[in-house]
Amino acid sequence: MELSCKNEYALLALIELAAHYTNGDPLQIRQISAIQHIPDRYLEQLLATLRRGGLVRSLRGAKGGYVLAREPWKINLLEVMNCLEGADSQPVDRDVSAKTVESGVICDLWNEAHQAAQSVLQRYTLQDLCEKRNARRQLDIMYYI
Repeated sequence: MELSCKNEYALLALIELAAHYTNGDPLQIRQISAIQHIPDRYLEQLLATLRRGGLVRSLRGAKGGYVLAREPWKINLLEVMNCLEGADSQPVDRDVSAKTVESGVICDLWNEAHQAAQSVLQRYTLQDLCEKRNARRQLDIMYYI
């Protein structure tokens, strides 16, 4: 599992939505795009995927935009990755790809790494990302003083 541009941009957008969750105001694509430097058209496609996956909701009208579908502490990063990647993020099927003992060992190791990555992604939520961002911003401010 790698951090693709698609995954990074989606997480950046979700961090913004999570940061604005408590005030209840929806964010428009152009706002998120300007804050996080994500191309508008690409962000539009990502948010549509996240909406179909049930992670965000879209609100129509002049004051419309996007909001999280659930509380940020109830959306873990594994859900986000599964929504974006779908079946591509599944472990290697050992029976199909293990033609030799060596390839079987490699498949076992790859599956172990996949399970470890899933465990980490399941442990962290959007709320955790917001808190880490805020802590890092505080450190940056302290550094400049």
